[in-house]
Amino acid sequence: MKNVFARFVKDESGATAIEYGLIAAILSVAIITILQSVGGELSSTYTKINSALSTANGG
Repeated sequence: MKNVFARFVKDESGATAIEYGLIAAILSVAIITILQSVGGELSSTYTKINSALSTANGG
């Protein structure tokens, strides 16, 4: 039993996949957060442009 546990502790075969998964998850959260903040600003900018164009066209 001790030998099986020692082999389990030394085994690092899945460590790289787990690390890449964690990196991908962290990057996904960061990208989603950035896009949400930029999305709100972008929507506001398009609204301002739409208002300016409507005013310029006499509408």
